[in-house]
Amino acid sequence: MPLLGIDIGTTGTKTLLTSEAGQVLASATAEYPLSMPRPGWAEQEPAHWWEATVATVRQALDRAGVSGADILGVGLSGQMHGSVFLDGKGRVLRPAILWCDQRTAAECEWITERVGAQRVVELTSNPVLTGFSAPKIIWLRNFEPETYTQIRKVLLPKDYIRYRLTGAFATEVSDASGTSLFHVRERRWATELLDAIELPTDWLPECYESPIPSAHISAEAAAATGLRAGTPVVGGGGDQAAGAVGNGIVEPGIVSSTVGTSGVVFAHSDAPVVDPGLRVHTFCHAVPGAWHQMGVMLSAGGSLRWYRDVLAGQEREVAAALGVDPYELITREAAGAPPGSEGLVFLPYLTGERTPYPDPYARGVYFGLSLRHDRRYLARAVLEGVAYGLRDSFAILDEMRVPIRQVRASGGGARSTLWRQIQADVTGREHVTLNVDEGPAFGVALLAGVGTGVWSSVPEACRATIRVVDRCAPDEERRVLYDRYYSIYRGLYPTLKNLFREAAAVAGG
Repeated sequence: MPLLGIDIGTTGTKTLLTSEAGQVLASATAEYPLSMPRPGWAEQEPAHWWEATVATVRQALDRAGVSGADILGVGLSGQMHGSVFLDGKGRVLRPAILWCDQRTAAECEWITERVGAQRVVELTSNPVLTGFSAPKIIWLRNFEPETYTQIRKVLLPKDYIRYRLTGAFATEVSDASGTSLFHVRERRWATELLDAIELPTDWLPECYESPIPSAHISAEAAAATGLRAGTPVVGGGGDQAAGAVGNGIVEPGIVSSTVGTSGVVFAHSDAPVVDPGLRVHTFCHAVPGAWHQMGVMLSAGGSLRWYRDVLAGQEREVAAALGVDPYELITREAAGAPPGSEGLVFLPYLTGERTPYPDPYARGVYFGLSLRHDRRYLARAVLEGVAYGLRDSFAILDEMRVPIRQVRASGGGARSTLWRQIQADVTGREHVTLNVDEGPAFGVALLAGVGTGVWSSVPEACRATIRVVDRCAPDEERRVLYDRYYSIYRGLYPTLKNLFREAAAVAGG
């Protein structure tokens, strides 16, 4: 019987059907807008996620020629850290505040001072960051008190869809880890922290391990989606943990490098090891009894999307006329510029940054721009800048002595041969690709299979369905050149750090 995975992404929702052997039967995607009502803010309407879920589930079932009654189990994934606020009747009170929203710097400082910086890390294994859930709730208390007083539940994006599908309030450990409200070592809500910042524990949903069934499809949701009432819905995973399962990152030494909207270097761990510099996250993995370390760039593929939307109007027009992906034309153009882009270096901090600098005020920079640099150079510099950012995460994992024997490339950045090669050259590490590149939706379909008895464990599910199909080795000459440019890249943020904050103050951000 087929398995269903649903991923509530930042730009759209993807629904995927797989067989019990892990073969992809069909998929469907629906996009929705991202609202940025003020500088540094990022919001979405949860209703758009639900509409996209209903549409893509029906489309995927239709494309596969499968009845909803045949679905064995459902897994849910979604963008992490977003906060959905519900009243006592389960109604959405305001637009969801997303992972890339940077409005809560003051609230992060307040929580850290209130609880104590060391105690925050002891409890949550991470510092309090602007993208996380806790400071958003405090921001609402400070600036939207009328809304705050109506809150009865706070959910993560995928868990709002779980509520719409099942009527249950539930989450799981990998997504809960990114709230600044979760005891990562003990895999439970951090009640001591909640008490310290005066937030009710009953606002938070029950928390499960990722492959465990959390609820079942309701009759109302069955009528909307075409699924069978009573179909089990497993815990699922935050998008990065779910994507890691879909890449087979379920044992030490195998690491993923994913370029989606964000950029993530993800390593499995058998223990909750914390970076002393707090530059990478330590969260619970979607594998029971396991954790992971994760370096996060906020604008990886997001930087290339910005380039497409703002600077590549001609490429978009040509792509539309030819019926091809505009990114294909952009990367083809970038291939016309030499490695290093003749001194043009791009700092990809368009929405602030997390790794290695948790700074909501950081912004993007083209450094070294000259009259000689045309669109070829501008495009290649973006690809290289993102690769430099990923290298930062690899360097930190090396410092932490996290074993890395294989790097699995995934996401949109892995589909481009040029970008994959640039990543290999910049990091000096071979990057391999897999037989499946369906992202988090595939990972949570596997989790649904574990939860319904198709496989006995998450590692078994991955071994049965995932294999390496291609390898991209670094070129030594280009690696040496990129080492020199990486040194320049590394010097930019320390030089500009204070100016970023000053510019934000002038702009009112």
